[in-house]
Amino acid sequence: MQLYNTLSAKERETLIEEAGLERLTISFYKYAHIGNRSIFRNHLFINWSELDVLGRIYVAHEGINAQLSVPAANFETFKKHLDSISFFKKVRLNIAIEQDNKSFLKLKVKVRNKIVADGLNDNTFDVTDKGTHVGAEEFNRLIEDPDTVLVDMRNHYESEIGHFKNAVTPDVDTFRDSLDSIEKDLANHKEDKKLVMYCTGGIRCEKASAHYKHKGFKQVYQLEGGIIDYARQVKKKGLENKFIGKNFVFDHRRGERISDDVISQCHQCGEPCDEHVNCANEACHLLFIQCEECSKKMDDCCSDHCKEVCSLPFEEQKKLRKGKGASNKIFKKGRSEVLKFKK
Repeated sequence: MQLYNTLSAKERETLIEEAGLERLTISFYKYAHIGNRSIFRNHLFINWSELDVLGRIYVAHEGINAQLSVPAANFETFKKHLDSISFFKKVRLNIAIEQDNKSFLKLKVKVRNKIVADGLNDNTFDVTDKGTHVGAEEFNRLIEDPDTVLVDMRNHYESEIGHFKNAVTPDVDTFRDSLDSIEKDLANHKEDKKLVMYCTGGIRCEKASAHYKHKGFKQVYQLEGGIIDYARQVKKKGLENKFIGKNFVFDHRRGERISDDVISQCHQCGEPCDEHVNCANEACHLLFIQCEECSKKMDDCCSDHCKEVCSLPFEEQKKLRKGKGASNKIFKKGRSEVLKFKK
């Protein structure tokens, strides 16, 4: 039985282009007890492969975290399959604001210890005792309250290109780092302030809200559906949009524009820009912000060294990479001494 991809990303891209059919980029998560992760993983892979679903899905004992692309024609069938699984029934699906048929080019369903790397010991607190979920309208009202502290639960490279007005945006590399940083900064306001959190689609806030309630915060709120659903509600209900810039997303698009504001800058020249790219040098692959002019000047690379490497024949590049692990810069997204204009 086939439980792996048989096509390369390039071959899949060609097929998508030739088909010319609309695909929907979707994300969802669900905290639920999953006994045998491997069997469940295989069940999803087999059924979703038949529907031509592509994406990145994490399965853990605590639940599932999924970002995927589904042919629009297969969406209802896909939804019926979700509904056939008891804990998926009526799960909220965040459908992307900006669609791209090539947001994902492979189906990857991976077994993980956790669906989000939070570093927490779930046995020490009640993960189901979550904060109050609020929709876009209530969220807008709450963040205007002077007794509210609005916190961005994402990492620095995400909030750099877009965030809510007046939000606290921790300068952290990981979700785990943000949990400690926020608790420390707000230690004296656990009872007198409303802690309102948001993230991309809601999954990080789901765990963070229970963690902060356990730590003694009395008034904890989280944006239902995250930035993705907020943007949809604002448009549908004609609400004031309080998000500025782009929402970073974890697929080929790397971002969805929520407002026309460009609040970040090219990391190489300092000009206004909010386009994330990966360094063309496969041995580096650093994620950073690069404008079109610098892209041409640097051949899509983050440094002169990487540009020199990319100018070598492909086989020579492979020889240089042989026996070496992936560059640590991959995991330090947007942080490198070669980036002169990184804030």
